[in-house]
Amino acid sequence: MSTANDRPLQRPDVRLLLMPLPDFALLPFGAFLDKLRFSADEADRSRQRYCAWTLMGVESAPVVSSSGVQVTMEATPDSVDLAAFDYLVVFGSRTVQASLGHVHTHGPVLRQAAARGLPLVAIDNASFLLAEAGLLKGRRVALHWRHVTEFRHAFPRIAVASEQIYCFDRDRITCAGGTAAIDMAVELLSRHCGRERAFKGLADMLVDEPRHQGHHLQSMEGGGPDLGRHLVRAVALMRTSMADGLTVASIAERIGIGRRQLDRLFTERFGHSAHNHWTAMRMEHAHWRVTHSHHSLSAIADEVGLGNASSLARLFRRHYGTSPGAARAGGPRD
Repeated sequence: MSTANDRPLQRPDVRLLLMPLPDFALLPFGAFLDKLRFSADEADRSRQRYCAWTLMGVESAPVVSSSGVQVTMEATPDSVDLAAFDYLVVFGSRTVQASLGHVHTHGPVLRQAAARGLPLVAIDNASFLLAEAGLLKGRRVALHWRHVTEFRHAFPRIAVASEQIYCFDRDRITCAGGTAAIDMAVELLSRHCGRERAFKGLADMLVDEPRHQGHHLQSMEGGGPDLGRHLVRAVALMRTSMADGLTVASIAERIGIGRRQLDRLFTERFGHSAHNHWTAMRMEHAHWRVTHSHHSLSAIADEVGLGNASSLARLFRRHYGTSPGAARAGGPRD
């Protein structure tokens, strides 16, 4: 006597082609893939019944993650039928420069998929690759907060959804990376498999509920969840407006309080003025860019609103006790 489990598998509700770039981060890759797995079948059987996926590399060789774990590819662009899939999902490399460096090898595949109407999903730094390939024109992009300023500087004509952890914009989906890949996967699966199936397995993943695309990360504020709404908004504006020409006074005006009150709030919470807090944020970003990129000091100074390399070098030495060149020679430090 046959059972339901013996019957032929139905056509999946959604089919995804997954393309991790070399040196990709395991966290968003594993988070996204495991959410698919939980939703793909009944119970915990892990069959690809309701959603299905195939791993694709530009070559058949395994792709190595940033942690050294190798992932076997099931297909290459020459062996796969793009029409058999509903999405092409790209997982970015560990650094922006590495992702951008794959435009010549992976860009043609992405352009071909886009030309055939296949929606593209960019997770983590993969958004830089899509932008470099000319595939994000007229779209809004969700990015990891650390890369918002850099992206705006590199691609000033592409709108950044700076307060979103993922963004659905027609045939382009972008995700900031990390655990936001789970939240984005739930939204995507909800649209194809229904809310109940999309939520399946969250408890097993120790996730209470998926976050909305506009979820605000309290961990970004450096002061805990009790900062208060004025400081939360002020810090968020500072982080996303380093190169926009805003002043502390204009930030105070935007959030509906006076400049003196804003300074008082910063002094009470952080022990320094709003201006000094913003300068420290700028230098933190500049330090990260100096030690994690090969961009010129002039370019980094523009990103953080300091105007020129001399101002950046002077403030850098004051804050870190060393020159940008010496910090860069010491290599990446998180």
